[in-house]
Amino acid sequence: MKQILKGVTGVVYPGEMLAMLGPSGSGKTTLLTALGGRLGGKLGGTISYNGKPFSSITKRNTGFVTQDDVLYPHLTVTETLVYTALLRLPNTLTTQEKITKAEDVIEQLGLTRCKSSIIGGPLLRGISGGERKRVSIGQEMLINPSLLFLDEPTSGLDSTTAQKIVSLLWELARGGRTIVVTIHQPSSRLFYMFHKVLLLSEGNPLFFGKGSEVMDYFHRVGYSPSVAMNSCDFLLDLANGISSDDSSEDDQNEVKQNLVSAYKSNLAENLKAETLEVEERINDVSEHNKSERWSTTWLQQFTILLRRGLKERRHESFDVLQISEVVIIAFVSGLLWWQSDTAHLQDQSGLLFFYTGFWGFFPLFLAIFTFPQEREMLAKERSSGMYRLSSYFMSRTIADLPMELVLPTVFCIITYWMAGLKPDLASFLYALFTLLLSVMVSQGLGLAIGALVMDVKSATILGSVIMLTFLLAGGFYVQHVPPFMSWIKYISISLYTYKLLIGSQYSKDETYQCGNNHTCLVAEYPAIKSIGLDGQVISLVALLSMMVLYRAVAYLALMRVGVIKK
Repeated sequence: MKQILKGVTGVVYPGEMLAMLGPSGSGKTTLLTALGGRLGGKLGGTISYNGKPFSSITKRNTGFVTQDDVLYPHLTVTETLVYTALLRLPNTLTTQEKITKAEDVIEQLGLTRCKSSIIGGPLLRGISGGERKRVSIGQEMLINPSLLFLDEPTSGLDSTTAQKIVSLLWELARGGRTIVVTIHQPSSRLFYMFHKVLLLSEGNPLFFGKGSEVMDYFHRVGYSPSVAMNSCDFLLDLANGISSDDSSEDDQNEVKQNLVSAYKSNLAENLKAETLEVEERINDVSEHNKSERWSTTWLQQFTILLRRGLKERRHESFDVLQISEVVIIAFVSGLLWWQSDTAHLQDQSGLLFFYTGFWGFFPLFLAIFTFPQEREMLAKERSSGMYRLSSYFMSRTIADLPMELVLPTVFCIITYWMAGLKPDLASFLYALFTLLLSVMVSQGLGLAIGALVMDVKSATILGSVIMLTFLLAGGFYVQHVPPFMSWIKYISISLYTYKLLIGSQYSKDETYQCGNNHTCLVAEYPAIKSIGLDGQVISLVALLSMMVLYRAVAYLALMRVGVIKK
């Protein structure tokens, strides 16, 4: 077991802003994440607030802004904050009051000018980096937290924008909040805005106290800058063990050891005494005893997430390229199989097999992208206690259904009648229902693979292998499948779909023209005989079971990979 943080002690009061400084790998983000109750993995120890055990209710009322701004790119600033307000604020407030809170935060953070602009992303022009950071802060400000954590809030921003962000945080602290920030290398102007500073080196604290006293402290323990330089640069040099330009590696290790010893001798005991005094003072402070586990009901969460999901992905639902692809393939297929009849059973069964293959792969690959693309958002929002995993899962899968079902319906309408398949409504509806059920099952398999693997490239390869295995082992290409491989056909989506499609068009006693003035039974035609016209109910039950099973696997996988527990 590796010890990452070693004896870090300190106190930050309401109205104060603490900056955690240190080089990369010093433990800043680990400490911040641990304090925020968002550190995963096998860990020992406890976290308490005001002498009370850290709970999900405490976490839900603590603001935490991650280093990366995890936001939906196609939502506007107002939509982003309103949906967050509707999910995070309790039901003691009406919907209109929640919306008003979101509008107040927009005004407070100076986002009024861009409130109707979309967030944007790497390939989508939207608001600026500084405005995105303020939106992320705004999401946490909605719950009016008394404690706000921020991981590298100025990372990637120019000095002017960074100054605005820190000034904003300073104003929030002045309003009585406790602000804790990790920051890599602030300018002198930013550095002196922090009330307190914690300097870390390889998990060891080197200084904790007022920012205005830090240079005097290091001067007292024998370390002063040899030339005029930024205070923060000097502190980072010390954290790296550099006290002069020609420090060797041995010298650097010695400097670090000296600074750790100086901290233990000069600061550690006083800080521990201060923390004990604070603990005694707040022992009688009560926590939210009557707070509910969730701010909103399951149905509210589902409805809000569904509305947000439909709004965010409306550009995907009406993707011209995707619609054009399906319509063009439908017309090409209709023309290739133009008005075929039972005299051309090979052609008709070939079209039904194409239905099986195309609508096995197409929804599978679309669904594979679902959860890997939203992993960061799911982790962020679930760690804040915004909603149940079940409400997210249901809303996310249902939001995709309209387009998932409309496209195959359009495809079936075009090809079915152009190809001259059985011209009665019952047979058409049977074929359409089978196709839509197949799409639902393939989508469920895609969701399960995506949730299990959580990597688009690997999931796509795995999905291809599974679907091709289903096709190969289903008896379409190999009539005499070896016994040790034949079991695969019983879990093959393709086999059950093809069997139902065949059953929608032909019956056991139906005949076809098989030669000069000869008629033969359709059931005896080789391509159909190998599949069989019986077992329709079993095929239907098998597909329905798979549809439920694959979605259950996807849900369980999300519980495992989704960083937080159910």
